[in-house]
Amino acid sequence: MKIVDVRATTVAVPLEAPLRHSNGAHWGRFVRTIVEVEADNGLVGLGEMGGGGESAESAFRALLPYLKGHDPFQLEALRFKIANPTASLYNNRTQLLAAVEFACLDLIGRQLGVAVCDLLGGRLREEVPFASYLFFRYAGDGHAEVRTPDQLVEHTRRLKEAHGFTVHKLKGGVFPPDHELECYRALAEAFPGDRLRYDPNAVLSVAEGLRFGKAIEGLNNDYLEDPVWGLEGLRAVRERVRVPLATNTVVVNFEQLASNVLRRAADVVLLDTTFWGGVRPCVKAAGVCETFQLGVAVHSSGELGIQLATMLHLGAVLPNLTYAADAHYHQLRDDVIAGGKLAYSGGAIAVPSGPGLGVDLDRERVERYAELYRELGGYPYDRDPGRPGWYATVPNERFADPDVATP
Repeated sequence: MKIVDVRATTVAVPLEAPLRHSNGAHWGRFVRTIVEVEADNGLVGLGEMGGGGESAESAFRALLPYLKGHDPFQLEALRFKIANPTASLYNNRTQLLAAVEFACLDLIGRQLGVAVCDLLGGRLREEVPFASYLFFRYAGDGHAEVRTPDQLVEHTRRLKEAHGFTVHKLKGGVFPPDHELECYRALAEAFPGDRLRYDPNAVLSVAEGLRFGKAIEGLNNDYLEDPVWGLEGLRAVRERVRVPLATNTVVVNFEQLASNVLRRAADVVLLDTTFWGGVRPCVKAAGVCETFQLGVAVHSSGELGIQLATMLHLGAVLPNLTYAADAHYHQLRDDVIAGGKLAYSGGAIAVPSGPGLGVDLDRERVERYAELYRELGGYPYDRDPGRPGWYATVPNERFADPDVATP
C-alpha cells in the first residue's frame, strides 16, 4: 500500500454559543481542517487539524512530495520525513504530522480490518468517560449566557441531565479570580458527589495561583490545571498547595516530560493527540508516566469527530487513564462524520468498533461547513469579540467585568 494523494478541506462547524477563555474566545464556531490521505488501493484515511484556511490546505498539499509513494505502515519513517526534530526548528510540522499520522493509522486499520486501538495494543475499555467542559460564554442562538454562579450551575445541571457527566471542568481565567472561585465553590455545593477541575490557562500570577489553590483544598478536586505559566511556576504552586497539579501547556513533548520527571512540577499530564504529533507519541508518553507514577488524562483542543475518534482509541488502550477525558464536543451543534455527532451515555462515549478510526465523512456535511468557512472565514483565537482592543497578558490583570451582562 502506497500513498498517492493528500487532500485538505477547511470547515467551520457552529457551536451552541461563543466560548470565552483566558486568552480570547471561540467565536461561535470551530475551524478545523479535514485531511484525506489516499492510497493506491483506493482506501482513504482521515485526519484532522485545528485551524485552517488556505494556509493549512496549502501546507498539506506541500507535503505530497514527502508522502507520495510512502507506505502508511512505515510510521517511524513518516515521523522523520515530516517532523525531523532538527529541521522542525525551522519548519515546525508537529500538528501537520499528527493529522497525517491519524490518516495513516486509519488506512492501516481499514486495510487490515481492525480498529486503531487494536494496532496500539488492544482496548482495555469499551468506552471512555468524559468531564463536562464548562465555559463562561456569550449568549448564542437559543442558548443563554454563562457568567454568574447561578447561570453556571444551571448550565452544568442541564449538561449532567443530558449526558450523565459526574466530573466537571471549569475553563477559567476570564473573570477576576475571586469571581471564578465563587463559581467553582457553587459547583461543589450544587454537585457534592461529583469531581471538579479548574483551568485558567496559566494566566494567574504565582501569588493568585497559590491563593486559589489553597482556597479549594477542601473540595472534591481532580486537579488544578495550569494555574500559572511554566514548569517553574507550576512547581512553586505545587510545593505549597495540597491539590494535584495538571498541565497541557508545558509538558507537550518528551524533553519537557523528562524535565517534569526529574523535578516534578505537574502530577498529571494531559495528552493531546495533536500537540504531541499523533496518537503513538501519546501512548509512548503515557508509558513514561506509568513508570514514574504521573497521572494521565486526555486533552481536548476543540475536536470534531475525527480527532475525537483518535482520543477515544487512545483512551481505550491506556492502563493508567484514571481521569475522565476532556472534550469540547458537547458544545458543538453538529459534526462532519456520517451519522452526526457521537453520543454520550452515562458521561462516556463508546470507542468506535469499525476498522481504522471507525468514522467516515458525511460528504454533504463537509461541503456545507466548508461553504460556511468560505462565508465566515476564520477568527482570532486570542481576541474576544465582546472586548474590542483587549488582549491577555501572562500573568493577566485585565479580567472581564462579571457584573456586565452580555446580550
